[in-house]
Amino acid sequence: MAARMSGSGGPGDELRGAPGDGPDGPGDGLGEGPGEGPGGSGPLAGVRVVELAGIGPGPFAAMLLADLGADVVRVDRPGGAGLAINPAYDLTNRNKRSVLIDLKADGGPAQVLDLAERADVLIEGYRPGVAERLGVGPEQCHARNPRLVYGRMTGWGQEGPLAQRAGHDITYIALTGTLGMIGKPDEAPAVPANLLGDYAGGSLYLVIGLLAALQHARTPGGTGQVVDAAIVDGAAHLATMIHGMVAAGGWQDRRGANLLDGGCPFYGNYATADGGYMAVGPLEQRFYDQFIELLGIGDEAPARKDFVRWGELRAAVAARFLTKTRAEWTAVFEGSDACVAPVLSLAEAPSHPHLAARGTFTDHGGITQPAPAPRFSATPGSVRRPPALPGADTEEVARDWDVPTIRPDLRQQGGEQQR
Repeated sequence: MAARMSGSGGPGDELRGAPGDGPDGPGDGLGEGPGEGPGGSGPLAGVRVVELAGIGPGPFAAMLLADLGADVVRVDRPGGAGLAINPAYDLTNRNKRSVLIDLKADGGPAQVLDLAERADVLIEGYRPGVAERLGVGPEQCHARNPRLVYGRMTGWGQEGPLAQRAGHDITYIALTGTLGMIGKPDEAPAVPANLLGDYAGGSLYLVIGLLAALQHARTPGGTGQVVDAAIVDGAAHLATMIHGMVAAGGWQDRRGANLLDGGCPFYGNYATADGGYMAVGPLEQRFYDQFIELLGIGDEAPARKDFVRWGELRAAVAARFLTKTRAEWTAVFEGSDACVAPVLSLAEAPSHPHLAARGTFTDHGGITQPAPAPRFSATPGSVRRPPALPGADTEEVARDWDVPTIRPDLRQQGGEQQR
């Protein structure tokens, strides 16, 4: 699920969104407890969200809202969103419900507007201008619901020379300078999956914007508005601290030459005797002292601030790690403040004692998956429902939201009961 298109999708170009991977009056609330209804007991219980189906950052943002208790209705289209995965395993659609609406069919846009009228938030990830042409753009939605928060998830943003161009996570982070910071100096930049652009620079910033706009809409005199979340904006913003360090002369604008980019011998990954890796990060002096002592090079390691000898220090650390297995080194550093941890695989992570104790991962429907985050003491989020299957919840949503126009039987009758 690499990142996203700036545009094309579905049967036609207009149905795929611009962010990383896909097309990407306030509700009265349904505050049932976990597992009892569409909304959960999280802090967003009672918030209604319409998600126009896509893949990538838009759906992930909607999942975050659903994990926190929002009643998220995903509007799927016939034929699916284009993600080559069994929808029963698409965890970005957990805790949601799905209705099936063809936005290119007669009456399709009107059905979405009926949902938007009863929603607090709408999320879409089409190329700029596509939602307007389909009849579900901000102006059309706000005419029905002035307090609606309309979230737009794209890669390049709603305007600018590249706004209509296709793209994916890797192209967005490339232009912002963030990709160029990652990797070894003598190799091509390392690809950080699609986490940095799609989900960190995209989804998380969209959610922050939606919640801020929702707060404004609910204040006296507040109104709905459009949240333009572009991956290029978010990915650039993530590097704010680095830009400050560059300006202060504390960061070189090249890979593998700085404290936090692998250039420092006590901030990086080292191979072990069995082919595993240990992550090392004792930046503070007191932690570093524990590190070299437990590693067994306390008497021979050059001074950590002797930058000229960083290569020698790196070689000493690397040679020492190769003398034991990952499990053996994990035991050596257990209980210390040396800031060393084994590099685990996705399959290994859920079984780590700390993550298991915290419940960082959970099992729902036979699928082990990350649990909702962050955590709330009074209104905890939860995984309540498996991934929504396209169209499976149409009748339920029509009843709960009082939107009979989306029912298939009424559509077949020509929608004579439309409001």
